[in-house]
Amino acid sequence: MDNDPQRHARVPRDFESLRSTIIERKASMPKRLAQVAAFALGNPDEIAFGTTASIAAASDVQPSTLVRLAHHLGYGGFSDLQSIFRERLRDRTLSYEERLVTLEQSSGDDEDANLLSGFIAAASQSVNRLAATVQSDTFTKAVNILASAETIYLIAKRRSYPLTAHMTYAFSKLNIRHQIVASPNGVDPEMVQFASPKDAAIAASFSPYAADSLSQSQELADRGVPVIAITDSAFSPLAACATHWFEVAEADFAGFRSLSASMALTMALPVAIAERRRKDQQSKAAKGKME
Repeated sequence: MDNDPQRHARVPRDFESLRSTIIERKASMPKRLAQVAAFALGNPDEIAFGTTASIAAASDVQPSTLVRLAHHLGYGGFSDLQSIFRERLRDRTLSYEERLVTLEQSSGDDEDANLLSGFIAAASQSVNRLAATVQSDTFTKAVNILASAETIYLIAKRRSYPLTAHMTYAFSKLNIRHQIVASPNGVDPEMVQFASPKDAAIAASFSPYAADSLSQSQELADRGVPVIAITDSAFSPLAACATHWFEVAEADFAGFRSLSASMALTMALPVAIAERRRKDQQSKAAKGKME
């Protein structure tokens, strides 16, 4: 029995903290533990609903490995770890009406001001977290790839769709050839078939990941098209098929997740791409004059 109160206090007690802990320890985990941890973050509903036997079979490990992972992360057993996934599922499946009721119960005297303050705080937290974690060299490498692409394909569904909608506007204004994969008549799979290795794609998806975004991104990657991904975890299926990827962990307020950090990133990318192309054109023109 673990009687160390400090160790117990460090055990993640919400899904976001658990996700961060797993990502931090990923490199030092034994192979099998890393394997089941990746499965857990990629299939959180399976962990919440499954039995030890079914989860072990799905993740191709022994049932004892699940217990080892729980102990490795500081939990008393697998059921203790599983409770975090079940709590996440409960929070995620709250209807919008239930979320509004929760807001009403916790808003205090000045309901409107507290609601606005809550969303501003979540947006600020998201942007600050991105500023502290984003790697400038990854941004530069992504811009290099996208700036040299003939056509940039934009892939995002559901909550992530506003990101590609904004980039469509920005790319149009900046005269950058692009194609948003969001057809009203259901021909998205046919649209991505036109992409070649001379093109590139920007794909965005967050847990629970949009199946179409994942399948379309994987298809592009399999055909040699560079994919720049915006997602929320090193264990995201989208990160697995990306040439380069950005981790964006958005904060939420009363279950409503921000898009502030993701939007900041997708505002920066088109401008950086346009600036890179402008400089490349200037450089070619200067070389032409010298010759």
